[in-house]
Amino acid sequence: MLKAFGFYSLLALMLISSAVAQKPSTQKLVLPYSPSLDVKSMDKSADPCVDFYQYSCGGWKKNNPIPPDQVSWSVYGKLYQDNLNFLRGILEQASSSSTTGKAPAGAANQKIGNFYAACMDEAAVEKRGLAPLQSNLDAIARVKSAHDLAPLVAKLQMTLGGGILFNSGSRQDPDDSDQQIAALNQGGLGLPDRDYYIKDDAKSKETRERYLQHMQKIFELLGDSPEAAGKNAQTVMQIETSLARASMTRVERRDPYKQKNKIKLADLEQLTPNFDWKSYIRELKLPAFEIINVVPPAFFKEVNARLAAEPVENWKTYLRFHLANGYAPYLPSAFVQENFEFYSKYLRGAKELQPRWRRCVQFTDRDLGEALGQAYVAQVFSPELKKSTQDMVKLIEDAMEQRIQSLDWMSAETKQQALVKLHSIRNKVGYPDKWRDYSSVQITRNDFLGDVERALAFENRRDYNKIGQPVDRTEWGMTPPTVNAYYSSQMNDINFPAGVLQPPLYDAKIDDAPNYGNTGGTIGHELTHGFDDEGSKFDAKGNLKDWWTKDDRQKFDDRTRCVSDQYAQYVVVDDIHINSKLTLGEDVADLGGEILGYIAWKAATKGKDLAPVEDLTPDQRFFVGFAQWACANERPENLRVNALTDPHSPPEYRINGVVINMPEFSQAFSCKKDQPMVKAPEKVCKVW
Repeated sequence: MLKAFGFYSLLALMLISSAVAQKPSTQKLVLPYSPSLDVKSMDKSADPCVDFYQYSCGGWKKNNPIPPDQVSWSVYGKLYQDNLNFLRGILEQASSSSTTGKAPAGAANQKIGNFYAACMDEAAVEKRGLAPLQSNLDAIARVKSAHDLAPLVAKLQMTLGGGILFNSGSRQDPDDSDQQIAALNQGGLGLPDRDYYIKDDAKSKETRERYLQHMQKIFELLGDSPEAAGKNAQTVMQIETSLARASMTRVERRDPYKQKNKIKLADLEQLTPNFDWKSYIRELKLPAFEIINVVPPAFFKEVNARLAAEPVENWKTYLRFHLANGYAPYLPSAFVQENFEFYSKYLRGAKELQPRWRRCVQFTDRDLGEALGQAYVAQVFSPELKKSTQDMVKLIEDAMEQRIQSLDWMSAETKQQALVKLHSIRNKVGYPDKWRDYSSVQITRNDFLGDVERALAFENRRDYNKIGQPVDRTEWGMTPPTVNAYYSSQMNDINFPAGVLQPPLYDAKIDDAPNYGNTGGTIGHELTHGFDDEGSKFDAKGNLKDWWTKDDRQKFDDRTRCVSDQYAQYVVVDDIHINSKLTLGEDVADLGGEILGYIAWKAATKGKDLAPVEDLTPDQRFFVGFAQWACANERPENLRVNALTDPHSPPEYRINGVVINMPEFSQAFSCKKDQPMVKAPEKVCKVW
């Protein structure tokens, strides 16, 4: 769904100036400029027909080692860091202004300033110690039976979010995308994926042992003796392993039909009679509802079984760990460091903890993103930039219409429905039409964890209150500064935040070729998601509905199997190959998106006399511009985690795996038929 590298899970921007860090100013902030095609980032000693990724990105990889506090470093990641620095300047100014209690830019500016200030006050966090956890720890201690767990789980989920036993919230009705319904989903794990608990290879066993050590350390920080902490860690591992075995795999979760299980509330109570749903719903103050989507039922059957089998003391141990583990980034430094040691250093290979200011900017963007986003877009996203992006989107959509109409494998009946869906897609560019109202969120300068709790509770309450309400199709799932993009199957919209429309990803200062290769390909990528193996199961309104003929579906599957078979041959790290069933949607979107970008670029420049620039022909600049969005260095530990959890292939294959299927590429670089970046015509994967 996303073209970038999953930065939300990593929370992976150059210092604006030392003056901003030391002494806030009101000067205009400026993002650093990098061109969308940089010849210095190339390695012209490499043969583009042998390894196009090295040819395009070899110089960048050599000159951009991974910073010690990062688990990977990329063009996307560097722009994200530039954005963080820019946002830091905004927050330093807001923080300074809000000391008076009267912020000139209004309440939103005051809230982000106070939130950031509270986060940056590390001394206050250290002084408060575990006091912010005490009320919840006391509530856990008071639990007498499994019956008492439901309202406590509800309370913790409201202020902590997912990870406590299961996930809950609202979602669009898969059968009526205009309505929101209640939803439950699997969760409750402390490791990144259920496979970590189940796989029997040496590395998985090592990771489980290291996770036990992490849990023991968390319990010791809570005050347990080493012996008790070790025993408690085993208890949590036992519960989580049971939940993991009942969880769906990431590949299974790619099938939207497996994500649909609408049942009556009474049936949920029969499915899990050992969980007091009435008190859970009462604690959350949920709107009245009769139907709830429960995914997957097997997981909740296991929850029910565990509630009967596990002594209540074991559940109290489980809740204590997840409370402390979930809040660790906002607690005193010993918790922060342990959280880093396991999740960032061990699992993903980071060498150093990110500086506090960077973490605080990321927390602010996550928790008050549309308040911070208003200040961001006011300075970096002009009406002209929005208009030029919208014009590019229109040309990409025209290219998609052209491709659909010319497909030799799709019937006229399905083509008609595909065009209806294409013409129904809503394009969201830059930022929301209406901003989120945070006026009800209490933010103070002296209670950081409390600020986080209240902000998360606000978002969770906002989500729960959607149950039974019409869908708001103007909403965004990303904040404006985010360096990423996405397509939503049920909303049937494509979303391009202002953060991803900055140089070097989109560069108004240079020629169209690299812009269409880069951002044009991104737009095309998101657009094709509406018609991939997941998106094609939703109609123009976003309802889960088969609108393809059976024969067309078979032909589509046959063509995408070509892509899956190709990517399954690529090695991620060591002896681990790409799980091409997990990455299929993104791999097909990478290929289809770049084809659409190329067609749209040709349409945009039709009749123009295009000359070579920097010894690169226009077509060569298109493809190098495409490749350079993916220039990256990644730690092997991070690659290993991503192989299990990330639906995107590693960067080099997202480039080489695409151009090998585009004859226009081999023509642009005069490649010979037996070279690695060239496929025989009959073996080229052709979907869109």
